Amino acid sequence: MSMIDQSASSYVNLRRGLPNLSKRLRHNEPIVVAFLGGSITEGYGASDPDKASWRALTESYLRERFSEDRVTCVNAGVGGTNSTFGVHRLREHALPNSEIDLLFVEFSVNDGEDREESIRGMEGIVRQCWRLSPEADICFLYTAAEKNLTARMPFNIAVHEEVAAHYHIPSVNFAASIYDLIGEGQARWEELAPDLVHPNDAGYARYAQAVRHFLEYAFINDAGHEEGWENPALPSPLDDKSYEHAVMLDFYQGVQQGGFMLMKEAPEPLINWRYQGEHLYADRKGASFSFAVSGRSAGLLLLCGPDTGIFEYSLDGLTFNEVQLFDEWCLGAFRPVIAMFPLSPHGQTLQITVRNTDRKDERSTGTGLRILKVLSNA
Repeated sequence: MSMIDQSASSYVNLRRGLPNLSKRLRHNEPIVVAFLGGSITEGYGASDPDKASWRALTESYLRERFSEDRVTCVNAGVGGTNSTFGVHRLREHALPNSEIDLLFVEFSVNDGEDREESIRGMEGIVRQCWRLSPEADICFLYTAAEKNLTARMPFNIAVHEEVAAHYHIPSVNFAASIYDLIGEGQARWEELAPDLVHPNDAGYARYAQAVRHFLEYAFINDAGHEEGWENPALPSPLDDKSYEHAVMLDFYQGVQQGGFMLMKEAPEPLINWRYQGEHLYADRKGASFSFAVSGRSAGLLLLCGPDTGIFEYSLDGLTFNEVQLFDEWCLGAFRPVIAMFPLSPHGQTLQITVRNTDRKDERSTGTGLRILKVLSNA
């Protein structure tokens, strides 16, 4: 470790390292690296997200060190998304060609205060990734925000570390490094992230430097393992309700729908979504959409915005429960939002009916309901 900055390594928990990525690079084999996270992975706040974000700078480092034609990177960052949404879109967004060699995971800012839900999302990402891409290495990244700068190990990061430790996954704690800089009087957070969440170019450069130190540390540590390591058999899950089998399905999975129109494009203005915008749309009371999935959980991926109303769902066709998703973010633009329905205690076929209402938040301009995808954890 003599070549690595000792202070930088204090923010890295190497655990099992990156043995399989290191092996491929030593053998001059091509690699695929996927970046799964929220707006900080997308690069919001950078002058050019595809050049100045930590993700883009990390891609540049890998291409410079291991040659342009051997490195393929997948940007699976979607602003405003948490690990629950992340695990449902993992297969489609981060594993488009099946197998990858390294997955960076960044959700410590967007995950909320529900410990169980956070574990189910992060653990689901790990287990699903290794089931679909058995030789992939994984690294968790912990970014800074006001809630992650209250201590060196705040709640959200501590929960993610539970998962990382259980699966021996390396992690890089950006937030702890910023916390120490602030404590030592060497930096002010607003100078690195003007909105106190999304770094500017200087903030992203610090993140990228930390990732570079981690990669160099891992490559040196793995140098003695010529054949790499096999990923061990998956241990028992921390939560047997994890979203290991989570997936996004086309809304065509619906077994019945009435009162909806097929819309080919997403409405404008649109934020946090750069994928296919085809969706079902209804704005009248009584419009219904029914679908069935097998598994422990189900939900919908919706487009919410200025005209979003209130809808209801039923698991038995008799009792309907109200869902109100309109918030301050809806005032300015449309964006993807997930609605998860209650967990089933046993894997079984779930029959779900969604029904639009004529009720809405007083700030909404309409009673729209827009369905992008069906969510399933089979």
